[in-house]
Amino acid sequence: MHLAEAKLLTVPEVMAALRLGRCKVYDLIRSGELESVKVGRARRVPADAVDTFIAQLREEAA
Repeated sequence: MHLAEAKLLTVPEVMAALRLGRCKVYDLIRSGELESVKVGRARRVPADAVDTFIAQLREEAA
């Protein structure tokens, strides 16, 4: 499945998409800045949550 088609992203996929490290991605999840869900024991980030996070960064920068 292509990343653009995925509905739920793994942390490594989010790391690649945002060009951030593992600790930073988990910090964003813990702080609530980046939405995530649990699927069993796995942590996943909805693909649209990444877009929302980027939009918030752009608003703050404006």
